[in-house]
Amino acid sequence: MSALLDALRGRVRRLLLRRAGGIDLSKLSQVPESLAWPLQRDGLGASARLVEQPPVFRLTSFLGMTVWVVSGPEESKAVLADATSYSTDIRPFVGERGSTTDGDIGGLGFTDPPEHTRLRRLLTPEFTMRRLERLRPRVARIVDEQLDALAARAEQAGPGESVDLVRDFAFPVPFSVICELLGLPTEERDRFRELGTARFDVTYGGSGSLGAVSESRMFLKEATRRQRTDPGEGLIGQIIREHGDEINDFDLAGLADGVFTGGLETTASMLALGTAVLLEDPDTYAALADDASRAEPVVEELLRYLSVVQVAFPRFARHDLDLFGHPVRAGDVVICSLAGANHHVGAAASRQHLAFGHGFHRCVGAELARMELRTAFPALARRFPDLRLAVPTSQLEVRQRSLVFGVDALPVLVHAPASAQT
Repeated sequence: MSALLDALRGRVRRLLLRRAGGIDLSKLSQVPESLAWPLQRDGLGASARLVEQPPVFRLTSFLGMTVWVVSGPEESKAVLADATSYSTDIRPFVGERGSTTDGDIGGLGFTDPPEHTRLRRLLTPEFTMRRLERLRPRVARIVDEQLDALAARAEQAGPGESVDLVRDFAFPVPFSVICELLGLPTEERDRFRELGTARFDVTYGGSGSLGAVSESRMFLKEATRRQRTDPGEGLIGQIIREHGDEINDFDLAGLADGVFTGGLETTASMLALGTAVLLEDPDTYAALADDASRAEPVVEELLRYLSVVQVAFPRFARHDLDLFGHPVRAGDVVICSLAGANHHVGAAASRQHLAFGHGFHRCVGAELARMELRTAFPALARRFPDLRLAVPTSQLEVRQRSLVFGVDALPVLVHAPASAQT
């Protein structure tokens, strides 16, 4: 059976290589508008242009491949759960960066079963609720420390001056959590901090995004090599202690990079944009301060509404197939729009959102993200009941072409004006 699976995987990879025809997306300097428009938004929600499309539609032809978008919720679930009709292995399209031994592309997102199954089996135990519970006090401590930092920054700025919630709260919280989870020493974190946002920005095509991926992978491969002889207390060291040579440095760095990718920029965007949404609904914001148990449904609705992870990993058709009445050729690209699915008619009435994806590629760190959000929003509301936006949400500078929707800055006023305090 193993030989049969290896042969099948080899045929699929050869098919993708033929379809790639020498394509190297890592050298692409700009993503064309025909591909990028599904990443555009109307305010903080999904664009009406996307939501009004049929649940399956042909987006464009790109470098000889037809690109299909699936935006219907049930259709998206079906595609995302299908482990046999599609491959997520993008490595044939990124040249040397796609090497399976020393390239920049790896981890769970760009691998197929059985390789994906093997790697996820090593990572999943670290994200069970039992193991995550040990992080809960650390998450609460990190949130409180950043609230102190935000208060100090506001005091330094002076009355009536805004501070940046992204810089002083939304980014540092998940960054510190991820560093503690991975077991990265404090002295290495400043270097690691710089590698987060650029990897999701496709404004300048694959060259900028994959360049940022390359730097973070190199950093994590170095961290993994050091911990081979002296395993730390975090996830990297734990996997080394439990599995040893069962996983090599390349694959372990890929898993660590996936945790970084999935847990940093996404949660930072949720904290920033979620706060912006809450501050436009003062009653809900105040209710979180009074009763933290209300955070669970509020967080779920924010996850659905914001859908900061805009699209799932692209799927490449393994063979000719029928995609809900549309003929898809082997090698065509199928992209599930999570934002489109979460804003489809009726989506707001359902708690079964796709913010974390679906199926065997569903975000392994979903419960950690929920823990951070459910801790941070009530704590923010308790500490700063008078918090308000310094500019309307319509004036926020959102990222126009990023796979993770977000803002680089969120100016807020921490204290009520003096006239409102008398």
